[in-house]
Order: sequence, then C-alpha cells, then structure tokens
Amino acid sequence: MASSGADLRRRGRWGAAGESGAGDAPEAKQPCSPSAPALQPGTFWLTRLVLLRSTAFIYCVAFLVAYHQNKALIGERGLLPCKLYLEEVKRYTKGKVNLDTLSYAPTIVWFLDWSNMDAVLDGVALSGLALSAFVLVTACANMVLMATLWTLYLSLVNVGQIWYSFGWESQLLETGFLGIFLCPLWTLSRLPKYTPPSRIVIWAYRWLIFRIMLGAGLIKIRGDRCWRALTCMNYHYEVLLIISGNLSFLNWLTIVPSIACFDDASLAFLFSSKEKGTKAQVLGIQANEATRKTSPLPYGCYIRRGLNISFGLLITVLSVPVVVNLLSSKQVMNTSFNSLRIVNTYGAFGSVTKERTEVILQGTSSLDPKDPDAIWEEYEFKCKPGDMHRRPCLISPYHYRLDWLMWFAAFQTYEQNEWIIHLAAKLLANDKEVLSLMATNPFEGKGPPRWVRGEHFRYKFSRPGGTHAADGKWWIRKRIGPYFPPLNLEGLRKFLKARNWPLPKRS
Repeated sequence: MASSGADLRRRGRWGAAGESGAGDAPEAKQPCSPSAPALQPGTFWLTRLVLLRSTAFIYCVAFLVAYHQNKALIGERGLLPCKLYLEEVKRYTKGKVNLDTLSYAPTIVWFLDWSNMDAVLDGVALSGLALSAFVLVTACANMVLMATLWTLYLSLVNVGQIWYSFGWESQLLETGFLGIFLCPLWTLSRLPKYTPPSRIVIWAYRWLIFRIMLGAGLIKIRGDRCWRALTCMNYHYEVLLIISGNLSFLNWLTIVPSIACFDDASLAFLFSSKEKGTKAQVLGIQANEATRKTSPLPYGCYIRRGLNISFGLLITVLSVPVVVNLLSSKQVMNTSFNSLRIVNTYGAFGSVTKERTEVILQGTSSLDPKDPDAIWEEYEFKCKPGDMHRRPCLISPYHYRLDWLMWFAAFQTYEQNEWIIHLAAKLLANDKEVLSLMATNPFEGKGPPRWVRGEHFRYKFSRPGGTHAADGKWWIRKRIGPYFPPLNLEGLRKFLKARNWPLPKRS
C-alpha cells in the first residue's frame, strides 16, 4: 500500500507512465511538499528537557559563585568560618554528630576532613559545577545525578550562615528537589522509553510557581502601604532587577517552574525539525502511545508510579504549614519549615525602602586617625555603589554575596553585623583572600593601612541632564555620619579572640 500511494502521488503530478497532462501543468510548476506533522498537546518530554537545562544553568551559576567566594566568606580564615559554626552546632547537640546534628544542619561536610576546609568547600563547589554543566550541555540526567546536585548545594547552604540566608537559596533547593523526580532512576537517556515525565511532578512545579507569585502578592498587600497606593514602583525599579543582577539569580530561577505550564506542543519551536532530531523522536513516542497503553509495562514502571504517588503525598503534607502561612495575616516571607527546604514559603518586598544607604570603608596610613590632615582612601566593591563616577554594574545572574550583605548592613548597626568588623581587620592586614572579593585596594603595592573606618552615606541616582550627570557622576551621595569608628589591629585583638577569629597578620 505504501508503494501504491507513492505511485498515485507521482501519477497525480506527472500523469501515467511519466506523461504530463494539461491539467497537471500548474502543479508541475509549483510542487507542494507535505508539512511536518505537529506535536500533540498533553505530553511533557520536551518540557522535561527544558526544565532540566534551566535548572542546571542556575545550579552552574550558584556553584560558580560558591567556588569563587566561599573561601573568603566561610573558609578556613573566612569572615564567618563554617568550621567554627559546625563546632558550635556540635556542642549544642552534645558534642557528637548524630541525628539531632544532621537535622539542625544537614550537610555532607560533617563527614569530610576538616583539616583543610578550603579544599572541602572547593571540592563541593567544583563537583556541583561539573555535574550541572554536564546536564546543561547534554540535557541528560537521572535521579541519582540530580539528587547529588541537590545534596551538594544543600550542604553549602547549611554551612553558609548569613551569606546563604536568602529566599533564592531555598527556592533553588526546592526547584532542584523537584528535578530529582522529573528524571528516570538510572538511565541518562534524554527520552527514556518507559519513563515519561510524571504529571504529579509537573503539577508540583506549577504549585511552586503559584506559591511564589501568590506569596509575593500577599506580602506586598499586607506589608507596605505604597503597594496599595501604587507608588512603590517609584523606588522598586531604581535599579533594573533582572538585568542588573540586584537579586542574584532569583528572577531567572523564578522562570524555571513556570516552564512546567507548557507542554511539548508549546515548546516544540525550541527544537530542531531534523529527521532524527529530538522533536521527531517525541513525535514517534506520541504515535506509539496508543500501542503502549495496551501492552504490558515493565515491572519497574509500577515501582515508578508508586514513587511518584509517594512524592505527591510528601509535597502535600509539607505544604500544610506553607498554606497556613499564606492565609495568615502575619505572613512571613522566605521561610523554610523543614531543614531540608523541600517545600518553602516565598514572598519578596513586603516593604520597600525609600532611600539607599551605603557603608563606605576607608583606610589611612596616618598615625593619628583624628588628624584633620589624615588622608582617608576608599575601598571599592565589585558591584556596590561607592565611587560616584562608576556606573551601576550589570552582573545578572551572577551574585556578589559580600556586596549584597554590605547593603543590608547599612540598614542596621555594626553591632548587628559583627562580620563587618572582621572584614575591617582583614583589610588592616591586606588579606588577599578577602581583597579578592573587592574591586580595588587603595593600599595595593604598599603597606596596609594603620586604621580602617566605616562611613555612612545616603545615595541616589543623578538626574539625566543635571549638573552631576554632566560631571560624569552616576550617583549623588550625602554623608549621614560614622558607621563604625577608626579601628586598628591591636585594638581588635580582644574582639577577635572572643569570637575565635585569628588576628590577621599584616602582609
């Protein structure tokens, strides 16, 4: 029948025995090729590939940030060493690594060699970077690989202390946890024959994006009056969020679960129409679905179904406190109700700051910090406002954790942010690890400063066409007052010793 059909098509175009009839002439001049069959809606094979690659991309960024910054932040001689933190947790749980310890801070670092914590942190970050890069490039993943990625990042978050205390960390862990159940158990096939994407998992992604959006909306309505007055946007976008990277990879991460709202038919345009390409393979799978429904499934498929149902029940149970929080008039935002951060509550900008204040760190080589002729030179951060002539940086989706915490410190006092005094001590010694997190060191190539202080400034953008902009200034700033007084290393000796932070050695 196939050959007969082909003969009929040839005859219809050219006539019998290769002769062309008069009525066939227009068709001979404009032969029409059959259009490629379209994918049917309702399946999620391509959706899974896009979800996996998108999640892997965010993981890549997160592990890259960790590799570049963790040693200076939580390393052996970091601003908040994670070894000291873990030792405090162990003392709190009777000095042993037990279930209480693992429940309080679930991390594989408990079982690794602490004699070189920097190597441990680098190993975790580089392992995660390599695995996520593999998934990003190949779109191949299984439950074991995705569970490993999730475990590695969970391990960093739970030793990261204040540096990892923000909503996007929990959101990445929840998104990554869903990715585990999106995949087959062992095979790395991009289109595993007997493991279609579970609709339970797809709906779990949709439940995640629903909670993110609903939580963000409710916290705004309940939080700051300017949202109800429609004036918050006067301040909220003074720096473009997703382009600037002002919120780390949060905005990019929020896009990921929304992908689950689109099926194969919707996402087909992202894939090539080559004869043996991924789209063609999905077309073949869809064509065979009817046959597959009538044929017996392998035993493993029934185990998989049971696993998916168990997963759905787990998400349902863990969602109860999240729903209660959403319905509460005292809603809290960006909170985890379990140490594994599997299902969390989200919400951003419940209140909007109307002013931007910054802590500017300055150093001097003067013997007397009170000398009116002392020259104070400013340290520049990589992406925090400082020099008024430097334009705002565009780093999305990369994230400078120290810059971000410096912004939060400006809302509070240095007593509430003891790490900033530790940072000052590191600058007094020209510490290379910490200085790697900063853009400029005014004392590079010469002796370290004798004194370091923090000054408090109010910043705002210069007006286009105004006198400040004409002078090349992106920012206008006004001094508020001192943030912390001039400090030297000798004066910080007791402060550092009380916190088990070693006194930095002047280089």
